[in-house]
Amino acid sequence: MKKQFLKKGGFAIAFMLIALLQQSQAQTINALSAKQAADYAAKNSVAVKNALIDIKIQQQTNREVTAQALPQLNGSVNVTYNPNIAVQSIPDFISPATYQVLVDQGVKDANGQAITFPAGGFGNIAAQFGVPWTAGAGLELSQVLFDGQVFVGLQARKTVLDFSRKQAEVTEEQIKTNVYKIYYQLVVGRQQLTSFDANIERFEKLLNDTKEIYKQGFAEKLDVDKVQVQLNNLLTEKVKTINQLRVGNAGLKFLMNMPQKDSLVLTDSLTENELKENILDQQYNYNDRKEYQLLSLGVKLNEYNVKRYQLSRIPTLAAFASYQKNAQRNKFDFFNDGPWFTASLVGVKLNVPIFDGFARRAKIQSAKLEVEKSKNNLAQQQESIDNDVTASRLNMTSALQTIDFQKQNVELAEKVYNTTKLKYEQGLGDNQEIYTAQAELKVAQNNYYSALYDAIVAKIDYLKATGKLQ
Repeated sequence: MKKQFLKKGGFAIAFMLIALLQQSQAQTINALSAKQAADYAAKNSVAVKNALIDIKIQQQTNREVTAQALPQLNGSVNVTYNPNIAVQSIPDFISPATYQVLVDQGVKDANGQAITFPAGGFGNIAAQFGVPWTAGAGLELSQVLFDGQVFVGLQARKTVLDFSRKQAEVTEEQIKTNVYKIYYQLVVGRQQLTSFDANIERFEKLLNDTKEIYKQGFAEKLDVDKVQVQLNNLLTEKVKTINQLRVGNAGLKFLMNMPQKDSLVLTDSLTENELKENILDQQYNYNDRKEYQLLSLGVKLNEYNVKRYQLSRIPTLAAFASYQKNAQRNKFDFFNDGPWFTASLVGVKLNVPIFDGFARRAKIQSAKLEVEKSKNNLAQQQESIDNDVTASRLNMTSALQTIDFQKQNVELAEKVYNTTKLKYEQGLGDNQEIYTAQAELKVAQNNYYSALYDAIVAKIDYLKATGKLQ
């Protein structure tokens, strides 16, 4: 019996070890700092991946533009069968020649009269031209020698590709910004849990003390129940906060495109010293902002568009050549010995635009207006950057001041709570004063952590506004 138990127990342990091994293999633990989390998102986010694919698409589009300036060679093969060859009616050119010979020779008809031309003419002949089977094969070569629009397209290739790359960078920066904010929101929430634990510890001690006082007859059962209710509320709030942190962790993994089965561990903490680093005195340059760089490229692309329409007024020049082999047969025997006739040509075509109903002029004016719009957007972006920097500086300054005030409030609220609790234990106060002191302490703690998060958000916004977010 004992051997069977050991045998079964051994199987159970082995099964548990295998299950744990499989679980460890299926789950990956990612311990990441805020910077590492942002880099992970920049590498794996679907939005960034699609932006990188857009760059590759633009590269292929650039190849299409390049192809317009390269020789174009096309081959063709055709076989045609005509069941019913078309009939055409043409003037009778045979009979007049025959009659002319008879007239010249003085030939007479059966009545002995000299043959003359018919008074009504000779009419028409119904003739079929062609054969049932025709075949042909040939090559056609063309080459653009001069086309202003094609040349502008070639010049704009690099700018268009840079525009796609800059769009990817803007998307990547936005993803990083969101990751930083959510990451530090979770960090602050995790730090806030320590306050919950401290408050719970206080009320657990208060509950034990109240129970002892109750046993000695100096407190009512109602006082014990009130403390127990407050403790239960704190425990409930802690559970809710833990659940919110778990949901936030899952949301951060989704934003980073990390599998939900993997574990994400946040290794960074948030301290006041880190927030108070001297960053607000840094100078900033508009060109450091990726959005500004993107709009600048947009202006350049619109200027290329104006140039393209302007050059469309210039004549275009192209060369072309053709080489063909054709055969005609009464039956399908093109692969047997038979004649194949050659046709070839070489030429140059000059296309001179003369009048298009002022359509080209309208396109040029519209393109110039688009340039003006893009320049207005660029100027507005400068104002937006100034506003973002100013707002983030003010928010940062305000948040840092709030942190100092709320830290003092937390310390004072803790002193008030401890003093109130001591008075209660000495019989000089009631538990209602303790509840009020605890509520004020919790408000001060929440305000402190709220200011802490506001400060890190303002710092992130400032770094993004100045183009220094890494």
